[in-house]
Amino acid sequence: MKLVWSPETASKAYIDTVKSCELLHGSSVAELISAMAAGWNAEVIVETWARGGAILVSIGLAVAAHHTKGRHICIVPDEESRAEYLEAMSQSGQSNYEIIVGEPEEVIEGLQGIDFLVVDCSGDNDFARIIRAADLGRRGAVLVCKNAAAASRAAYGGGIRWRSVLEGKSRIVRSVFLPVGDGLDVAHVGAVGGNSGGVKKESKWIKRIDRQSGEEFVIRK
Repeated sequence: MKLVWSPETASKAYIDTVKSCELLHGSSVAELISAMAAGWNAEVIVETWARGGAILVSIGLAVAAHHTKGRHICIVPDEESRAEYLEAMSQSGQSNYEIIVGEPEEVIEGLQGIDFLVVDCSGDNDFARIIRAADLGRRGAVLVCKNAAAASRAAYGGGIRWRSVLEGKSRIVRSVFLPVGDGLDVAHVGAVGGNSGGVKKESKWIKRIDRQSGEEFVIRK
């Protein structure tokens, strides 16, 4: 099994996020991330958040989890952040979320099968260590770094080097930087059991003989 894209679910989450964010002055980033999480039918959606952060992406993730019937888990560093997040989400009318208090890198180690992970690249947040600590789903996963236009792109010389971040433990199917908001760097990690960069698929040599010329060919398949 692997993550399979559902345009219908993505559209529903996008539209519902637009409606939810209208009263909060909207956010193209929230709508896009919500559509991605829902479109890939993510069952375990995880984000990191801290006091003073924007809440719109969190609303979008809650909307996506509603459509996929999955879990939306937010990791916050302290009780002050938890209280602020809870109040903001309650005011938005969202209820489909869980909050866990603790250091993101430590908390995420206790979560299994993450399909969709959103981390913040700005500030002193070491997003690479958080991503490496995550137990990604066997169907694959989508990794999103928000606020990637400045901090992370400068640190990684013009874009996140996802293979370096993941230390070659997962196969990167594709990655892209999207110039929306303060920048999104997105990577799609392949399903477990696929042909990864560190595992060579066994090949076979097949012999063929041209009946007319009698010439022998050896083909690698």
